[in-house]
Amino acid sequence: MANPNIPPHLQQPPAAKPAVPNLEDLAFAVKSSGLMDKMLFTLVAIALYRLGVQIPIWGVDSNALQGFLQGGLGGFLDMFSGGALGQLSVLALGIGPYITASIIMQLLTVAIPQLEEMQKEEGEQGRKKISQITRYATIGLGLLQGTLIIRLVGNPANLLPGVDPTFFMVAGVLALTAGAVFALWLSELMTEHGIGNGASLLIFIGILAGMPVYAQKTYTLVSGDPGRSFALLGLLALFVGLIGLIIVLQEATRNVFVVGSKRQVGQKIYGGQNTHIPFKINPAGVMPIIFAYAVLAFPDTILRLVQATPGSLLESIQNIYNQYFGFTGMLYGVVMFVMVVFFTFFYASIAPNMQPRDIADNLKKYGSTIPGVKPGKPTAEKLEDILGKIIWVGAFGLALVTLVTSYAPIAFRIPTLAGLGATSLIILVGVALDTINQVKVHLMARQYQGFLK
Repeated sequence: MANPNIPPHLQQPPAAKPAVPNLEDLAFAVKSSGLMDKMLFTLVAIALYRLGVQIPIWGVDSNALQGFLQGGLGGFLDMFSGGALGQLSVLALGIGPYITASIIMQLLTVAIPQLEEMQKEEGEQGRKKISQITRYATIGLGLLQGTLIIRLVGNPANLLPGVDPTFFMVAGVLALTAGAVFALWLSELMTEHGIGNGASLLIFIGILAGMPVYAQKTYTLVSGDPGRSFALLGLLALFVGLIGLIIVLQEATRNVFVVGSKRQVGQKIYGGQNTHIPFKINPAGVMPIIFAYAVLAFPDTILRLVQATPGSLLESIQNIYNQYFGFTGMLYGVVMFVMVVFFTFFYASIAPNMQPRDIADNLKKYGSTIPGVKPGKPTAEKLEDILGKIIWVGAFGLALVTLVTSYAPIAFRIPTLAGLGATSLIILVGVALDTINQVKVHLMARQYQGFLK
């Protein structure tokens, strides 16, 4: 509408509102950007993986692992394999050996100067060499973990009639190792040709595959005791709140303001742009929980493997361990809390993008500074102080999520949801957020920003 107080020749027509894209426009953007092909490839790869989970190793009773999976490291690994370990599938090890090999290589890269130099100074070729070493380590860990599992279930009493124990041992270990290599190969294809990180997506799908089992057990429990219905609602509300906290822990960052240097060329001044360095509150993700759980579960698994006789010293040790450090032990919560905090700081100390001295050296090299802080050592000390404070926040938040998810199902008398712990929730939320972000980046790279506003 024209303004009568402004002359007509000075008035401008109102700017047209940007058109809101409809579903057809969005579908065209997805198809023309190649995103649809990536999504279809990811879905086909997931379907192929889940099909492999249903193929069992011949020769053993399907219930042979149930006693082992009731606790210890076996139940933890079964969660990542999507139930494949529980039925001794050829993909029972899943992506677990590769994840373990990757963690070991990260630790060795910090401890061994040659590997660190290979990663930093040799560029893409160095990273390819480390990836190849990680693949070889995956095969070795597959053989080791496969031998452990087959050793646990290879008792002649658990085998079908007519199956030779020695043949079953050799064939079973080779089948499990081949399944681990197949999972590694498939995850790399998904990362290269699909959407999201292939290894993370396989774990994500494995956890989702266990959801119907949790739901069925919970329904059976609640339907048999209607008084627990309100407890179930309270527990689900608590889990929703924890998901919100996990999103904050995964996405929150502390931005450190940085001023770039200026340089004059002739009559023009270049540089001087202000930017910031983002530091995540929880740089370690779910790794501290995995480390802490593995450390606590490993002694219990070893004691189960030894199979102590009644009244022996080993049985006494196992009873003492379960009394104090088992899932319902007196010191379990305290030890788990301390270990999650410790491993959060430990993982942050070895993360390449969380090294104050390296960051300070790079800032000094390019002439950038933090306002009010001198370059060099003062900058490194300032960054160490900032990182120390934010990591304390992330470590305590992560430890809190771990304890609440461990004890809440017991407190609400809904033990069937105890398997949906902190590790599962953080992986589900983290992988979902990462996949969504990669979809956005993929569309933005092809100039479809309008569809993401």
